[in-house]
Amino acid sequence: MEFGVLGSVAAWDGEPVDLKGPRHRAVLGRLVVARGRVVPAGVLVDDLWVDPPAGALSALRTFVAALRRAIEPDREPRAPARLLVTEGPGYALRTEAVDAWRFEAAVQASLPPGELLTELLAGLALWRGPAYAEFAEEGWALAERSRLNELRLRAVERVGEARLALGRAAEAVPDLDAHVTEHPWREDAWRLLALALYRSERQGDALAVLRRARQTLVGQLGVDPGPALGRLETDILNRAAHLTPAGSVWAETAAAYDRVVGGTRARIESTVGLLRNLAVTGGGGLEAARGHRLAAITAAEELGDPDLTARVIGAYDVPAIWTRSDDEAQAAAIVAAAERVLPTQDHPSIRARLLATIALESRGSRSTRAREAALEAEQLARGLDDPALLAFTLNGVFMQTCYRAGLAPERDAIGAELVTVSQRHNLFTYEVLGHLIRLQSACARADNATADQHAEAADALAARHELPLVGVFTRWYAALRDDTPESYREAAALLDSAGMPGLSDGLLPLALAAHAIRHDQPIPEADYGPHTPWVKGSPNPPPGLLLETYWALTAHAARQSGDGQLLEKARAALVPAADEHAAGSGLLTLGPVANFLR
Repeated sequence: MEFGVLGSVAAWDGEPVDLKGPRHRAVLGRLVVARGRVVPAGVLVDDLWVDPPAGALSALRTFVAALRRAIEPDREPRAPARLLVTEGPGYALRTEAVDAWRFEAAVQASLPPGELLTELLAGLALWRGPAYAEFAEEGWALAERSRLNELRLRAVERVGEARLALGRAAEAVPDLDAHVTEHPWREDAWRLLALALYRSERQGDALAVLRRARQTLVGQLGVDPGPALGRLETDILNRAAHLTPAGSVWAETAAAYDRVVGGTRARIESTVGLLRNLAVTGGGGLEAARGHRLAAITAAEELGDPDLTARVIGAYDVPAIWTRSDDEAQAAAIVAAAERVLPTQDHPSIRARLLATIALESRGSRSTRAREAALEAEQLARGLDDPALLAFTLNGVFMQTCYRAGLAPERDAIGAELVTVSQRHNLFTYEVLGHLIRLQSACARADNATADQHAEAADALAARHELPLVGVFTRWYAALRDDTPESYREAAALLDSAGMPGLSDGLLPLALAAHAIRHDQPIPEADYGPHTPWVKGSPNPPPGLLLETYWALTAHAARQSGDGQLLEKARAALVPAADEHAAGSGLLTLGPVANFLR
């Protein structure tokens, strides 16, 4: 159902409402303006009559009863009203089916250009005349009329923006031209019209529109054009590249793909490629990719196609450096899906991708299954001529090379092979991964010069290929090198938008605790998040790049509490890393492991 106010308020679900007079409609309009809030009966009386007569309240109740019969004709006698309700001292309209509200939602929507254009055009189609036309002189309607009219003008301009984003510049010209003629003070409309003309290969017309805009604004309104119009004129004269951005190419390509590719299977499989690219664009992209990945796998499984499901799972070969999951429940669901489909797959490359996915998504697991999957995936990949697959499986092996202390040399060898393979075959994301792995291993060996080289190489690749998340790890490495609370706090600021809760949760307090221990200071009270058990001195930490750090913290806590049994357990776990530093994460350091073996 729909209650219309963008024109006449006497419409319900697109049909006229049988009301007896203007005051009935005024009550309804006044309640719509209130947007679901209760309007006291006294306020309604004052809005309906300049000089309320005796019996005004009784008349109001009669109007309300008539309205209820009109908008809920099927309501049983004595049944409570659902739409026009009595609450406390007044009345309220309880419905979302108001065309003005639907229109406002469309104008304010944040959607891809194609979806946004559809919503905006549907919203504009709701207008059947000026808003609250019947009550143009009523004080209670004036502000809402003005607000809705402003939204209507903005909607027309957003339609133009959406068409430009979709590469449909010529289609945007007529409506924008009419818009500026009717509303010449709208500078953004002039800008959009000129841009649409330029993108329609009408450079002369675009410059003429900008001149017309200047003459109109100065000559008729007495105001100088804003800087945006001046910049656009200069850019058009110079044929600036950004006036035909890549976004329009993307939109046109996407639209063509939508027209040509209609199959659900092809769409699902293509989606994973987009998610893979999205994951390396920054924190927001990583979160979005993570949020949609499981949905794509679920959709493939629901089609009952194990081959498609296997491809969808294995295609997400995004390099991973951190050994704690960002979403453990989702990771477990992906592992379960991979295990379900694995027995149906005989092709070695598909099996290798599924096994590598199991290894990667089982990061931090104590199960031997994850390491077995990683090694089997690597063995399969080495028998195939597929460098990208080999890099993917090596990532899985790396993720499972933290099951005991002292394995930094093994991880360094994996990093070195990743760099070599990636440089030979232009796998730049895995080349970055290899440098970050080698940086971590160098930190464990306290080889700062080598770590610096790998940090510089990772940063250079990140700048060249637009990989902003790399800077999170290299900035934290710089904080490790500086080893001051201030540098750790500055590095922590990058985590807010990184989209990696598995990394960020409790990391700053942990770094400050490590700094305090190194400087013989008390560990500060703080929320250590997932690190809390080992800061407090619990045994058996999970596998991961913080394994040596956790055991060193446990040794420190045991020494402080005098728990000799726990101290010996921690020392035994740390012995394989006796010549290393508790810094294999590349993010923070507790100094030489030997200090915790005494």
